[in-house]
Amino acid sequence: MTAHELMVKTNHYLIKDGELTAMQKDKIVRQLLVARSDQKTKQSFYKGVGAGTGTYPVYFIPPFNDNKKLQTVIPMSPKTHILSSNAYELDILRLLSLFAPDHPTVREMVAGTLERLENSCPGGDCCQGECFHSSLPVLRFFTVAAPDEKEWMCKLAAKINNGIDNKYKDNATRYYWLCLSELPFDVAEPGLIKYKDKILSLINKSAPMNTEHAKTYQPVMYYIYRNCLSRFPEYAYIKERQPYVSEKDERLHFDSIL
Repeated sequence: MTAHELMVKTNHYLIKDGELTAMQKDKIVRQLLVARSDQKTKQSFYKGVGAGTGTYPVYFIPPFNDNKKLQTVIPMSPKTHILSSNAYELDILRLLSLFAPDHPTVREMVAGTLERLENSCPGGDCCQGECFHSSLPVLRFFTVAAPDEKEWMCKLAAKINNGIDNKYKDNATRYYWLCLSELPFDVAEPGLIKYKDKILSLINKSAPMNTEHAKTYQPVMYYIYRNCLSRFPEYAYIKERQPYVSEKDERLHFDSIL
């Protein structure tokens, strides 16, 4: 299993209420640390993208993958290396921060990444192209790796909340909902209120499960819907509910919410 596959599958497992033992976490940390890019790989990547700023990652460069951009945790189908490489590095570092926050190498990489992001388009006010998209994995990274950066998180969340509907398709919005399900409530609240009715309408509908893509991502999304809504006091009761596939129609369902 590649580092990218491990990162995505681990994220999906955790979103779906999965629990890992200390031994499993250690194994994931070891495999991800081994995937750090060497200097030759970095130099080749930077030369190819013409990097000279903090826009691109420092520790984890996506593998070549036959020149196809790797998907994000909630697929946004990156068109540029700005999104694909930042999402790859930041979601790996997020898992490392979650499972091994005191590991010296992890702490060093997190500190270096925060310094990089401070002077980068994805970590700043830029609303252009996939720099804007890349702010999503930056925001999600902060929830675990830099929870004290509340002001920074608020600025990013406000930028995304104000601009995402005017610019991008549903999958970017769905990645934002993943962020909203995990951010501190005071940071997430404006976005949760904005999308509450939309998410409620989606969770009350069934979804087809007739493709491998649907079988992989639809359950993840229903957990995200649930986790967003259950942050509101009136929907706290659904926190332990799980989506299920009905034997009658073979579609994914979640018990109706009034």
